[in-house]
Amino acid sequence: MALGATIHSFAITLNDADRGVYAALDLRVARHPSETAEFLLARVLAYALEYREGLEFSKGGLSDTDEPALAVRDLTGALQAWIEVGAPDAARLHRAAKAAPRVVVYCHKDVPALLERLAGASIHRAAEIEVRGLDRALLAALAARLQRRTGFDLSVSEGHLYLTLPDATLDGVVSHHRIGEAAKGRVAPIVSRDD
Repeated sequence: MALGATIHSFAITLNDADRGVYAALDLRVARHPSETAEFLLARVLAYALEYREGLEFSKGGLSDTDEPALAVRDLTGALQAWIEVGAPDAARLHRAAKAAPRVVVYCHKDVPALLERLAGASIHRAAEIEVRGLDRALLAALAARLQRRTGFDLSVSEGHLYLTLPDATLDGVVSHHRIGEAAKGRVAPIVSRDD
């Protein structure tokens, strides 16, 4: 018998000074049995960092290979942003860049390795694809506190994340990159916001 998804609830008070976005988020997110806690939390943080009207999780979940992890659609249903989580391959990003005017990847692991793997690949509008590196230590600390119901305040200021939980305050940086940096020898993060 196959294991089913576990539903996690997140109550997040978002204070994103970088984008001027302030909201109370109440999320119910399905965690696939093969999904790590860090990947689940990367999806949740990507949702918070991209929060805007029309944002939604993929309806097919992780098993849907034709849909992004997160999508922003306008009122007509047209795709405005394709948001990936993890380390997608070049073919997936090529398809994403043809389908949406904006493509963002939130990487929760080794960003330089991802950039090196994608450098030189044939990807439509590769230089326009945003790659965001989530702080691995922050994700690990948050994963250690993950429960079926998790609540925290998330403040964003100058690319820094500050998470206030009942028992701790965690912080980390979101690094900003572009595909092609590794080929040019530039794997240092770009910390300025270019949204």
